[in-house]
Amino acid sequence: MALDYHKCAQEIADNIGGGENVISAAHCATRLRLVIADNDKVNKEALDNVEGVKGMFESNGQLQLIIGTGTVNKVFDEFIKITGVEAGTKDDVKAAAAAKQPVWKQMLKTVGDIFVPILPAIVASGLMMGIVEALGQIPGLGFATSDWYAFLDIVANTAFAYLPVLVAISAARVFGGNIFLGAVIGLLMVHSSLTNGWNAAAGYETWYLFGHIEIGGYTLGQINQLGYQGHVIPVIIAVWFMCKIEKWLHKHVPEMIDLFVTPLTTVFLTALVTFMVIGPIFSFLETLVLQGAQILVRNPIGSGIMGAIYPWTVVMGLHHMYNVIEASMLSVEGGLNTWMPIASAANFAQFGACLAVGLKAKSQKTKSVAIPASLSASLGITEPAIFGVNMRFFKPFIAGMIGGAIGAFVASLMGIGAISYGVTGLPGYLTINNKFLYTIILLISGGIAFLLTMTIWKEEEPKKVADVPKLDPPTDAVISCEAGKVIAPAIGEVIPQDKIPDDTFASGVLGEGIAINPTQGVIFAPFDGEITSVADSKHAIGISNDAGMEVLIHVGVDTVAMNGEGFEDLVAEGDKVKAGQEIMRFDRDAIAKANHPDCVVVLLTNSDDYNDVKLGEDAK
Repeated sequence: MALDYHKCAQEIADNIGGGENVISAAHCATRLRLVIADNDKVNKEALDNVEGVKGMFESNGQLQLIIGTGTVNKVFDEFIKITGVEAGTKDDVKAAAAAKQPVWKQMLKTVGDIFVPILPAIVASGLMMGIVEALGQIPGLGFATSDWYAFLDIVANTAFAYLPVLVAISAARVFGGNIFLGAVIGLLMVHSSLTNGWNAAAGYETWYLFGHIEIGGYTLGQINQLGYQGHVIPVIIAVWFMCKIEKWLHKHVPEMIDLFVTPLTTVFLTALVTFMVIGPIFSFLETLVLQGAQILVRNPIGSGIMGAIYPWTVVMGLHHMYNVIEASMLSVEGGLNTWMPIASAANFAQFGACLAVGLKAKSQKTKSVAIPASLSASLGITEPAIFGVNMRFFKPFIAGMIGGAIGAFVASLMGIGAISYGVTGLPGYLTINNKFLYTIILLISGGIAFLLTMTIWKEEEPKKVADVPKLDPPTDAVISCEAGKVIAPAIGEVIPQDKIPDDTFASGVLGEGIAINPTQGVIFAPFDGEITSVADSKHAIGISNDAGMEVLIHVGVDTVAMNGEGFEDLVAEGDKVKAGQEIMRFDRDAIAKANHPDCVVVLLTNSDDYNDVKLGEDAK
């Protein structure tokens, strides 16, 4: 009788404390791998009796449920639907490797992990926002006062007006917290009762939660009633703090009251810390940046410096405050906004760098993000280009900083300016006082960034296993039964099942079989058949034949943790193969370096269907 995948997944969820007790979930070729928040909530005895679960053990902080090849993926899909848990994409080894990287690389990777899922929203919105703003600036068109402008403006700027919410949800996922609590924190930071963060210069009210208690010049409990529209870093910090609190509470709060105590306490404490600590720090930082910018733009060298660091202020969400500088420049009679060409140089340089990535990249996935993001940047909306492309690869971001610095320096020397504020890039032609010189500035900044990126940035090629000499496939059978024979899929010494260095495989719970200590990193098809499964981590392949034999070929032990590094699959699910055909290559040195055995496990996973299964020498 076929396994009821939904029932199996439901019983697993019921006996581990539900989806809220799961930090992450993933699966390999044979096992469901769960990272549990509170192990006390796991009913291990009941899990052992769940139909479809063939075994259970804990390893490397994971609860591993043995389900079997061709089945685990279907149970996993049902488990995700039932619990709402995000499918895991990271493994212990990769996380450990990332932890060894320099702090700045870890930070960039974290920002990248947070922004990649929300890129479609901000790329589309950024491009539309730039087009709408440009049309609104055209003299005599009257588009800025039309209903279409009002409607499209809302559609275009929603992703940016509520960017903290998108960032908070994605950050909660990355940091392993409840994404809905993350959404609450994001919404709180742009609450309509607060003064819009983009209007901070006009002033805002404050709350004093503990009265006017002064400590070292700081008023304890003072909260600025100021939103965080356009901010990124403070939102990420706030959600990181939220996730730390939530995880701690899940471990220490009794299960009976955990459902309401943990969310309530988490949101309350995060809100206090966000508005009492994170908020004041960034308000102080904004003031310093604004004062520094006002001083620097008075001369060409200072303008060049601002052209270089401007993208960093975009990353931190501080760039909207520059409207104060522009308004000040335009407030005097005959005033000219000389800040606009500096900002345009910085933005157009990021456009040039992003465009270079889009044109140079071979990956269609990278191209599909970089090209539209660069178009958005050319219209003055640089967040998609910076977060989605340039900062992820970093060298393009540096190239953009250099191009922006040189362009801003030249702009200051030329002394050109705009007659209004709020637009940069190509829409800036509608407000600039010298279009010819403005063109030169854009060509300089964007061109330098483009050429530098084309020179210094190189797309990482997918790692492939080194070619090996053409080998004659094995001919000896290693498993046989009344339905046929399984030829050895690898060259090497055959070892009996009970000697396999993995209890699950050695016990026979996933089927009878053997292992091979390989001398070459090549896997061959063991019979004529069809590929039924290929592991996402590339280390395992399932194959069946017309006689009904189902075989799992699993290279190495715990090699799922290598996340595909050192493996190259030569077939895909559904492919028809012939006996002796190469179906996988693997790097034995890479497996050894990762401290995993490289034995090739060969299991007849439906061996229970046959009466006389012979293994090793007996199968020849």
